[in-house]
Amino acid sequence: MTVQTPILPGATLGVLGGGQLGRMFVHSAQSLGYFTAVLDADPDSPAGRVSHHHVRTAYDDAAGLAELAGLCAAVTTEFENVPAPSLATLATRLPVSPAARAVGIAQDRAAEKAHFVACGVPCAPYAVIETAEQLAAVDARLLPGILKTSRMGYDGKGQARVADAAALAAAWERLGRVPCVLEQMLPLAAECSVVLARGRDGAFVHFPVQRNLHREGILAVTEVHAGNIDAALAAEAVRSAHAIADGLDYVGVLCVEFFVLADGRLVVNEIAPRPHNSGHYTIDACDSSQFDLQVRTLCGLPLVQPRQHSAAVMLNLLGDLWFDVAGTQRTPAWAEVLALPGAHLHLYGKRDAKPGRKMGHLTFTAADARGARDAALAACALLGIEAF
Repeated sequence: MTVQTPILPGATLGVLGGGQLGRMFVHSAQSLGYFTAVLDADPDSPAGRVSHHHVRTAYDDAAGLAELAGLCAAVTTEFENVPAPSLATLATRLPVSPAARAVGIAQDRAAEKAHFVACGVPCAPYAVIETAEQLAAVDARLLPGILKTSRMGYDGKGQARVADAAALAAAWERLGRVPCVLEQMLPLAAECSVVLARGRDGAFVHFPVQRNLHREGILAVTEVHAGNIDAALAAEAVRSAHAIADGLDYVGVLCVEFFVLADGRLVVNEIAPRPHNSGHYTIDACDSSQFDLQVRTLCGLPLVQPRQHSAAVMLNLLGDLWFDVAGTQRTPAWAEVLALPGAHLHLYGKRDAKPGRKMGHLTFTAADARGARDAALAACALLGIEAF
């Protein structure tokens, strides 16, 4: 167990990555009285534009990392594809969370699956495919399945559904014969996730289990309210997430995503070593957000179990909403949406809307699930989002 001297407000906190997650971290840090620094090469990055300092270099640029370390008392990351060696370099000079080892495991699906197995947490049956020999030796019982690149896959990218051995071989060719993981396709009843925070002293807190709906590999809807997930399954998900975090000796905010199978079993899908899209509702529906906990874990501040005070439904807002059926750009009906009860609109400050690009999210809070769902469905009708 490591005891960290708390880093108190007035210090400068750094984040690798200038996207929306970095932006929301910066907002939380600043609300607590910290100064902030963002490292991101994009001069127009959402987080960079609201931070006190913006280091405009690549994530593996030695001079940029040195500048960030010189500015900051501690550093975190906003997404898992920041080079793990950059985190290791920074960790020689100041506290960094999550650690390079944990991020490195999350960056590699094969290592991630092996970690789940080592922790005793069930996952889908799988095979690692890195060579033609491994491809030829795949157990037929894993088909039909989903072939996923071991590295750099997110939001449904780097994946292919395969029905048989021929389709598997063709998909591996299309993916460039890079290292992959083949997962057996399982009959799904639902998807859920656990967002947790773990301190350097091993302290552990978590948010309620979130029920998620994905469309084309991208999160579309998150619901968090009484009855959204069976209580026994929710407890199992929290226990499994805790075991995974402890096995990594994790420090920071971690999201663990699960599948609920048609037969009622729970299997882990993947981890994200950072705050997560499915946890954005915590900004408006809980007394501490996932970004508040990211600041606390980074700074060694006390972790207090967060409390949800309102039922919540969150809608992801993709760039498609900024275009009509003819492809003409438009402004979504924000005034009408904001007239709905319990509406909380969060736009990320991205200049250009593109189909599939995450532009913001919309959370509806209410005293009960029906109130939140009804308002969210009304927003779907106004914005042209498919109902759920």
